[in-house]
This record gives sequence, C-alpha cells and structure tokens, in this order.
Amino acid sequence: MIRSMTGFGRCEKVTDQYKITVEMKAVNHRYLDLSIKVPKKFNYFESAIRNMLKNYIQRGKVDVFINYEDYTEERLCLKYNEALAAEYVQYFKKMSEELAIENDVTATVLGRMPEVLSMAQAEEDEETIWKILSQAVESAAEQFVESRAVEGENLRRDLLGKLDYMTELVDWVEQRSPEVVAAYRAKLEEKVKELLGTASIDESRIATEVTIFADKVCVDEETVRLRSHIQHTRNELKAGGTVGRKLDFIAQEMNREANTILSKANDLEISDRAIALKTEIEKVREQIQNIE
Repeated sequence: MIRSMTGFGRCEKVTDQYKITVEMKAVNHRYLDLSIKVPKKFNYFESAIRNMLKNYIQRGKVDVFINYEDYTEERLCLKYNEALAAEYVQYFKKMSEELAIENDVTATVLGRMPEVLSMAQAEEDEETIWKILSQAVESAAEQFVESRAVEGENLRRDLLGKLDYMTELVDWVEQRSPEVVAAYRAKLEEKVKELLGTASIDESRIATEVTIFADKVCVDEETVRLRSHIQHTRNELKAGGTVGRKLDFIAQEMNREANTILSKANDLEISDRAIALKTEIEKVREQIQNIE
C-alpha cells in the first residue's frame, strides 16, 4: 500500500501516578523532518522517541506534541545531610570545651539546625515513565500510520483514474496522427493540381514532402514512452511502499513527453489533447506530492 504524507495520531495513557498524551500531525516534505516538543523533564527521552518514530515514518514534516501530568507532584521526601550534622556536632563540642558550658545537643535539637533535614521532591522513576511514554508514542504512531494508509488508498484510486484518462488521450493522439499526415498529403496534392492544372504530378516529390512532414509531426516515440511511464506509475502504485520521490521523477518525464507532443503538433485537435495531457500530468504531480 502507499501512504499519504498527511496524517494524525493521538494516544493518552493514564495511571494512578501519571497522564501522558502524545499527538502527531504531518504535512508534505521532501525528507523526514521530526519536530518533537516535550516537557523539560522528558528531554532525556527525546533521542529515544526520535529513533522510535523513524521506524514508522520515512518522509514528511512531522510535529509531535507530548503533554505530561504528574499526580505525584506533591509527594515530597525528607533528606538528611549526614556530613552537615557531623559538622554541627563537632562545633557544638568545641564550643562546649572552649566556653566551659554544657553540651546538651540532642538529635531533636540537631534536626532543627539549618539544612540538616530538608524537604525535597521525590526522584522520578525513569524506567516506569519511559514504559508509559514509549507505549503512548507507539500507539500514536500506529494510529498516525493508519490514517496515512487510509488517505494513501484514496490517493491511489484517484491517481489510477487519472492514469486511465491519460491513456485514453494517448490512444486518441496515436489514432489521429496518421490522419493528420493523410490530410496533409491530400491538401498538398490539391494545391499542386491547382497550380499545375492538367500537367502531370510528380508523385515522388509529393511522397518526399509528405515524408518530411510526417517526420516533423511524428510523435510515436513520445507516445510509446508516455505509455511506458504511465504503466510504470501504475506498477509503483500497486507495489506500494515509499514511492513518492520515484513517482515525482516519473511525472516529470511524462510532462517532458507531453511538451514534445505539443511542440510537434500541427493539428488543433492533437494540440488540444496534448494540453489536456499536460493538465492531467500536473494534477498527477500535485497528488504525488502527498505520497510518502
């Protein structure tokens, strides 16, 4: 299957301690451009998230938004500064000896000294958070890829329809081309008869002129290559995968052949079909820009 470069994915993971929401959206881009916006405390996960997403996405400008709610933010823990407490004890003992006063320091008194005991935020359980976060990213990415696949199928059907119409135009040009040459010969003979009257007509000269004209307006090579490009595009659409850049190149080649047909056309109807071909090829190229 083929995938569109536009897509959207979202996942929300909720536990007793955390709520993590991951949203992804994308637009067209020649290459893969990942923009990941995470809370500051998730910065150390960004590289792992980026590597994970590269397994799901090959092209497109993808914006990833990660929101985080911590239900344990009010959970604090008590920190004991053992080294500082030992210094306090040492200085209290020194003061007692130097000043000849009683050293009545107890653990309770010591605990009231600045910075001996302090409140601090409990450390994050990175392993648990990453487990929840990675699951949310993976689920959002899967939904994102699925939305791209649905849109890709719509693109595939639309492109196949346009290729069918292009084939009809090529068929018409191929059928019309010999008629243009035949009409030119008839017109040339008529003009020669008008000029020469009853005199005999040099058939070899007529044949030479018609041959030269036919060579100038011949588009056989262009229509054969166009058919080949159209079929190649069909095959790529059926094979699927990351084919956007390849199809864009083929579309450029198709446009080149259509331009040549238009430049060689010495017939209004063929010119009209060549213009219709160019118009349809441009529509195809626009749609191809949406394919991953």
